[in-house]
Amino acid sequence: MKLGLQLGYWGAKPTDRFIELAVIAEKLGFDIVCTAEAYGSDAFTPLAAIAARTTRIRLGTSIMQISARTPTCAATTAMTLDHISDGRLCLGIGVSGPQVVEGWYGQPFHRPLERTREWLAIFRQVVAREAPVVFEGRQYRLPYAGDRATGLGKPLLSITHPLRPRIPLFLGAEGPKNVELAVREFDGWFPIFMPPQRFDIFEEQLRERRPGFEILATVDMALSGDRARALQPLKRNIALYVGGMGSKDENFHKRMVERSGYAEAAQKIQDLWLAGRQPEAVAAVPDELAEAISLVGPPEDLRARLAAWRQSPVTTLMISRAATFEETVRNMEVLAAEMPASAR
Repeated sequence: MKLGLQLGYWGAKPTDRFIELAVIAEKLGFDIVCTAEAYGSDAFTPLAAIAARTTRIRLGTSIMQISARTPTCAATTAMTLDHISDGRLCLGIGVSGPQVVEGWYGQPFHRPLERTREWLAIFRQVVAREAPVVFEGRQYRLPYAGDRATGLGKPLLSITHPLRPRIPLFLGAEGPKNVELAVREFDGWFPIFMPPQRFDIFEEQLRERRPGFEILATVDMALSGDRARALQPLKRNIALYVGGMGSKDENFHKRMVERSGYAEAAQKIQDLWLAGRQPEAVAAVPDELAEAISLVGPPEDLRARLAAWRQSPVTTLMISRAATFEETVRNMEVLAAEMPASAR
């Protein structure tokens, strides 16, 4: 099992010394560093800055939202960063949710599985650069042929030649059909809120994975004897996603927690959150769930917690940045010391 650093997306301000964190991760033997986006900072610009200061560590997006960029725009951006980083880019994508897609990007959120398939097909065409891009789907058409088309559009071939004809693509997926798509068409999968013992939920889908297929799971890490206090930030994050990152009837994160065996708790968290009772929603997150998807607890428990992840199908364990730069560095150092150099 390899190690990765999840920098996530920025809050109100840029992440403190994020480039330096990536440099340290590379020195410690981490395999990949990832950035994300929601409706603030973008995923690519921080990676470009990191690429300029590193030479080996892979650069990933976890997750780039496909409604933020057309498939051709994403492909040209990916090819550019792949050149800049000398072939280190791994592009993680996801559909996001209707609140962000329709509320922020002004795009319709319908048939997301179909949209992902079509997006993927166009992206692969652009990067392969074997012929001018032509595609006729239900959600994308190249050249454009809608009611307001000028009729002047024509198939185009990327001016820039790709460094690699195939850039690794990972999918952020939470439902059975999306996980199946990840296994069949992508090079890897970003799960979320998955306890290491519960990958049996997707046993049927994962049975079909090819050699080299990657599973990159992100966990929060806090080495502290005060377990209850250390779990609070993670419980707030779970409550936010289960209660607020989606509507009452359309919340993929809530469904994932339900599948993991916490249906009653998930419903209570959502009800409290939507009622404006956020502190109570946080308190309703079971400690058992928060502990299962993290590396939170006394330092002496770390090896046992890592053993559970090693026994899972996860190929890369991604640790989230902590509250401070210093704590993140400490967590990376401790984790690197616990992992064989050959794995890293």
